[in-house]
Amino acid sequence: MIKELKTLIAVAREGTFAAAGNKIGLTQAAVSAQMQRLESEIGQPLFERDGRTLRLNSIGRDVLAQAQELILRYDNLGRTTDGLGTTRLITIGAIASMQRSLLPGALAAFYQKIPDCRTRVIPGLSMELLNLVDAGEIDLAAVIRPPFSLQRDLHWTTLASEPFRLIVPNTVKGDDWQEILSTHPFIRYDRASYGGRQVDRFLRSKLFTPNERCEVDELDAIVKLVANDVGIALVPETSGHQQWPTGVRAIQLGEHTFHRDIGLVHRAWKTSSEPARQLAELIMNGAKS
Repeated sequence: MIKELKTLIAVAREGTFAAAGNKIGLTQAAVSAQMQRLESEIGQPLFERDGRTLRLNSIGRDVLAQAQELILRYDNLGRTTDGLGTTRLITIGAIASMQRSLLPGALAAFYQKIPDCRTRVIPGLSMELLNLVDAGEIDLAAVIRPPFSLQRDLHWTTLASEPFRLIVPNTVKGDDWQEILSTHPFIRYDRASYGGRQVDRFLRSKLFTPNERCEVDELDAIVKLVANDVGIALVPETSGHQQWPTGVRAIQLGEHTFHRDIGLVHRAWKTSSEPARQLAELIMNGAKS
């Protein structure tokens, strides 16, 4: 039953039997057979099928939530949860800006409290890391808040609200952000990311169609492109930000300023180990200081 439940989680995450099979090393037929066995064991269908479209029904969503909790407990069998945890591995996902700001200090404080506990930092985009927490594959993640409601068994704590700025090369004169957006080449924050979607929504709401030169995911790369006079960009002023590099200046958007929220996402603490809770607390305390 454990392998069927793990496959169910993969199907829910990937969206189709074929994609789930590719992810976990099974054929589409094998995934289908496992789901049929699971439905037979439970005695009810878990999916709604419409041609090639597949989605969990209400029973399937309830079983998925229970499966995620069960797999998490199964993976933690034999591991100590009293805070001493010499064999406990804490996995935390983190977007790049969090790895540079709050995370190092929190990890340093964590090792002082629990020196024998191991940690692993998983890099990635917010959507990928959110899915890993949802699947029970990592303990928690520091990500951008998604533009949709979290599943009921996931919890969110805001760490920072980062304002977006229009950054321009020093060669660009003036502070009229609307005129500058209308007349200069634009470097777009990748729309596959949550932050990039916020930029896209902002531009559409203001009826801007910028002269787009390139689209980039990594914020540091965007800032360097601006510094090299490739174009202008809308980016968040990230947590722990000190100053913009030489060659770049930031223009505030005034009353039109929008923000991206950075926070911790995790499953219910009752299913988590004490070290994971302590690490989360240290990260949250670091955000307040």
